[in-house]
Amino acid sequence: MAGRYQPYPDYKNTGISCLDKLPTHWETTKVRFEFEFGKGLPITKANLIDSGIPCVNYGEIHSKFGFEVDPDMHPLKCVSEDYLKSNKSSILNLGDIVFADTSEDIEGSGNFTQLISDQRVFAGYHTVITRPKKKHISRFLAYLFDSSEYRKQIQNTVKGVKVFTISQAILKGTSIWIPSPDEQQKIANFLDHETAKIDTLIAKQEKLIKLLKEKRQAVISHAVTRGLNPEAPMKDSGVEWLGEVPENWIVAPIKRIAELTPKKSEIANKKEFKCSFVPMDKLKQDSLVLDESKLISEVYDGYTYFKNEDVLIAKVTPCFENKNMVVARDLVNGIGFGSSEIYVLRTTKKILNDFLYYRLQEEAFMDIATAAMTGAGGLKRVPANVITNFSIALPSKTEQTEIVVFLKKRLKQLDSLCEKAKAAIELMKERKTTLISAAVTGKIDVRNYKAEKAGI
Repeated sequence: MAGRYQPYPDYKNTGISCLDKLPTHWETTKVRFEFEFGKGLPITKANLIDSGIPCVNYGEIHSKFGFEVDPDMHPLKCVSEDYLKSNKSSILNLGDIVFADTSEDIEGSGNFTQLISDQRVFAGYHTVITRPKKKHISRFLAYLFDSSEYRKQIQNTVKGVKVFTISQAILKGTSIWIPSPDEQQKIANFLDHETAKIDTLIAKQEKLIKLLKEKRQAVISHAVTRGLNPEAPMKDSGVEWLGEVPENWIVAPIKRIAELTPKKSEIANKKEFKCSFVPMDKLKQDSLVLDESKLISEVYDGYTYFKNEDVLIAKVTPCFENKNMVVARDLVNGIGFGSSEIYVLRTTKKILNDFLYYRLQEEAFMDIATAAMTGAGGLKRVPANVITNFSIALPSKTEQTEIVVFLKKRLKQLDSLCEKAKAAIELMKERKTTLISAAVTGKIDVRNYKAEKAGI
């Protein structure tokens, strides 16, 4: 930041563990003295409805509308107007800051959103309302709460193992630092303008990633259903979701070209050997995290068996929809065991395992299998017969090899571009975080900042 923005002329020590110094004229105080506190509605997810009064809950704060929320732009679930009779104190004012009072990880401790609308909105379940006193600029305080220096105070105080609780007492005990209201407004204006520019660049990279993923899928779909020769004569496959396929391709259900769930009895005499162990969260699209190993005897009962070159597919939602599937390779002793929520396909000599792997990522298969899922909520699974009975068009082994080689090369290019875009987003997010911290802690002086005019 030093080059583009100048520091203040004089600084003082703060006595705050996470913040060494501040501009001399800034004041330090406790949150309890500068805010009024309230609680969100005493409701559960079951009380949310599609129409009524918008309600922001801790889930939206953590995953959707962190930092700011506006019901005109952000879709929120609602609650009945009946809550106005007995829970008026949970209605938010413009500028109110709402903290999620629990987090599943330490990094999420201190997550909040600020209401930037004067529309009537409720704070929902698992939330703490903080209302700035009128002598302060609420937007500046939101940026202050978003700074790493402030959040460290909360993260160093909360306690928990699987769930971390952020109570009113914790928030009230944290320190804040504030300049005059006029300076607060100038800092807020500066950050609104500069972070908006960064957010615009991030949005462009996110759009690029979306387009690259769509291109990736289109490349796979065309190659595994039409082949690489655009001049190849076509024929009707006789299968609705396949449509026309190259004339020399054969059509067959998966059960004729691959074995589902191979028998583990073939390694019954190897129980003293070690094997790779793969929990469900370590099976991703084209990725298998192999950082665990166990004795086969420890996992032989109750887990899914597979070996090198088998195709692994997550069968449960949302892992299946995320296309968490891979060709297993580099297993310890060539053997692996994993979650019971994994399907294993072992190909015959008629089909290359990599070709089948790419074919199973094609949208027609994903749509049909997802629609056929059974079960409730997060326990929905793809039935085995949907996979085994799914028909695919199959070229010769030579053509399969050509398609696999093509796809690996083309997808590597697209994935590389995607990773570069993701890296750019991370750099921009880091810059945004650094800029916010620098401005709200007085490391840079923006009192004379003037926004650049468009086109200059």
